[in-house]
Amino acid sequence: PNRSPAMVSMSLLLCATAVSAYTLSPMGLQTRALQTSREEARVAADAQMSLAIDLKGKTVFVAGVADSTGYGWAICKALANAGATITVGTWPPVLGIFKKSLSSGKFDDDMILNDGSKMVIEKIYPLDAVFDTAEDVPADVLANKRYAGLDGFSIQEVADKVKADYGKIDILVHSLANGPEVQKPLLETSRAGYLAAASASSYSLVSLISKFGPIMNKGGSAMSLTYIASEKVIPGYGGGMSSAKAALESDTRVLAYEAGRKYGITVNTISAGPLKSRAASAISKGDKKSFIEVGIDYCRANAPLEKDLYSDDVGTAAACLLSPFFGAVTGVTLYVDNGMHAVGMVQEKAVAQCQD
Repeated sequence: PNRSPAMVSMSLLLCATAVSAYTLSPMGLQTRALQTSREEARVAADAQMSLAIDLKGKTVFVAGVADSTGYGWAICKALANAGATITVGTWPPVLGIFKKSLSSGKFDDDMILNDGSKMVIEKIYPLDAVFDTAEDVPADVLANKRYAGLDGFSIQEVADKVKADYGKIDILVHSLANGPEVQKPLLETSRAGYLAAASASSYSLVSLISKFGPIMNKGGSAMSLTYIASEKVIPGYGGGMSSAKAALESDTRVLAYEAGRKYGITVNTISAGPLKSRAASAISKGDKKSFIEVGIDYCRANAPLEKDLYSDDVGTAAACLLSPFFGAVTGVTLYVDNGMHAVGMVQEKAVAQCQD
């Protein structure tokens, strides 16, 4: 096989070291061994340092950030730690609350980066991802006080704004999901509720990549967030949301091909374990624990890795997946759930036991 000059030089150096060791005295052998050990440690340390994710000069757009408790925020923070410029899109009905919380310092503790500095969200765009263009927005939404005064919040309008502000971006994150009938079993879900879940939670990814793809640099990356309910039955995760997540994962594979060929970008998704975010906590309330609390306890008791799952775990995994180190990885569903997706039969605790 072909070898680079650096590889050949290293091979010759190792050979020379091995030969010369035979001519040394016992003390010399010990000295040479110690020097070799130190050199190996230094090379290993250099290699580890060289693998640090560096996203300086890269621009990120994360769709679906409205507080500091969700995975979207954790992804922003991980990418900011790597030096990226962070911009976000926020659902208009909660935009005012989000901006007020930021300006009042409510999120200050959650914004501290690894070097002690504070994460900066360079720009916040109003975004309602169920509307592709301005023409899709109905009159009643335009008249709604929560949308009043907002200048362009459809996906295409936001993409145009980002282009005007930054030219091109490098990373696109879909952190969006909404099912108006999520508390209903599938058998009781209306057609409108089912389609609404698909529109907000899966088709929105298709639209985002369609509209943002033209303003992404070649070699860029897009990703979304999914959930194990796409492939396994999770009672309580209703309203067509399981179907929407299944569609999201299927679309990820197709988009990986189409957007890869058209825009030269990767497209992946992370299947994250349960997290008690604001959105997840609203799914349903049990007699003793909420749906998400039961899910967290169940996974904590039964997952291969017996530890809590934190939003930062997903944030760090996302930063890796979105970095150049994963530039040849696309069309993948990456599980970040302490291994819960691999478990078949319950070993420790049943759901009923986790409800107490």
